[in-house]
Amino acid sequence: MSRKFLLNDTMVAYYFLLPAIIGFGIFTAVPLVTSLVISFYEWNTLSSPKFIGFGNFIKIFTEDKIFWIALENTFWYAVGVVPLSIALGLAAALLLNQKILGIALWRTVYFLPVMTSTVAISLVWKWLYNPDVGLINVLLREMGVQNPPTWLTSTTWALPSIIIVTIWKTIGYNMVIFLAGLQNVPKELYEAAEIDGSSKWNMFWKITLPLLRPTTFFITVISIIHSFQVFGYALIMTEGGPGASTNTLVLYIYQQGFKYFNMGYASAIAWVLFLILLIVTMIQSYVNHRREAA
Repeated sequence: MSRKFLLNDTMVAYYFLLPAIIGFGIFTAVPLVTSLVISFYEWNTLSSPKFIGFGNFIKIFTEDKIFWIALENTFWYAVGVVPLSIALGLAAALLLNQKILGIALWRTVYFLPVMTSTVAISLVWKWLYNPDVGLINVLLREMGVQNPPTWLTSTTWALPSIIIVTIWKTIGYNMVIFLAGLQNVPKELYEAAEIDGSSKWNMFWKITLPLLRPTTFFITVISIIHSFQVFGYALIMTEGGPGASTNTLVLYIYQQGFKYFNMGYASAIAWVLFLILLIVTMIQSYVNHRREAA
């Protein structure tokens, strides 16, 4: 194959990639660099930016109590969402990986919440959680519960309420990814284990879970990143309340940037969030690499 042919082939590939590269540059790379620069300024979008160096970052870690509340809320939200959504997604995938009647329909039903918009889901669940006329509390009263939770208006129940909605929406996505992983597990391994007298439970622990490790790692990383970026549910269902009990990092970034017009401070919080996610992902990669090497 001649050098000229290879060069032409490479140029054609770049021509096809050009729209994606331009889009990445305009909508991702440029805003990313701009936000990093803005994070070193005090800027309310109306007056001229004032350079303050690391002032915004110092304020985050030494003066801003709401940031720490938002970080704690985001952490507990991730703790509630990630394990349960992964476990239930795996359970649904195992169930729907069987040869049962109407399997395509059941898979579609489980995946429907994923395709539904966050705004629509938030509004529907906000009505379901209504303490007076919401369907959930109506059913609880019918079952004999005298004082059901006030859900979104309770500092105790507001965050768990959002966690429940998120788990319900994300099960279908995790299920599809796990189904793809299950399809790649050689059936000969199950047949050999069955001949050796292994139980279904043993096959699950000794064959299914180890071979699903790359899939589980991918889902875990994506789930943690999405959990730390929660925004729509908190904004629409509670607006961060009651008090600051459901205020999350991304919602706090939105409030600082577009409610209080502290663009420099909002950019600094966004970069702190980026560093947190980077560290968490690196730790997960290291642990996963150690497990594979063991």
